[in-house]
Amino acid sequence: MSGIRAYRPSDRDAVAEICVRTAEAGADATGVLSDDAIWPAIFVLPYVERHPDLAFVVVDDRDVAVGYIVCAPDTRAFEEWFHDHWWPVRGRAWTASPPADEREAEILRYAANRRAGAEPYGDAHPAHLHIDLLPAAQGQGWGRRLVDTLIGALRERGVTGVHLVASAENAGALAFYRRLGFTPLPSHDGVQAFAIDLADR
Repeated sequence: MSGIRAYRPSDRDAVAEICVRTAEAGADATGVLSDDAIWPAIFVLPYVERHPDLAFVVVDDRDVAVGYIVCAPDTRAFEEWFHDHWWPVRGRAWTASPPADEREAEILRYAANRRAGAEPYGDAHPAHLHIDLLPAAQGQGWGRRLVDTLIGALRERGVTGVHLVASAENAGALAFYRRLGFTPLPSHDGVQAFAIDLADR
């Protein structure tokens, strides 16, 4: 690996691919849904569209992104924008016809129901993040460095806390967040939320 740098618009396809290849509780989700593009349209592309200044990538020796961290500094404002502006346009292709199966229907319902205040975690920890790394970038400390880079940027902005929600099936990710000092929060079935108070770092 070469290092961490700020996200660039030319990284868009690479981060979309990373999202798909890690979306199945950390494993490759290629072919799980009727259209692989559903994953990044929900979980990474709106973030680099809305807050590219809070997106960072790990790049390999060819300067190709192999991992990323993205963030919304104000969850309520972001979810309102996602609901009112992003999903009505980006989700149109998938909501115009019945979903392929119940798994896809559940993911599309989640996207359609995103709105300000839909999740409670942003009240005490206003920012939220998504982080994903391809296997080649895992186990080398890049995840920790991505989180530290983002937290530094959030603290500079005066953001008081950040949270994330992970699949309860992704044991590696759950252990990773605990090691970084994130505190588990009461969560819905199937997921585990974590948060960290930035003033304590």
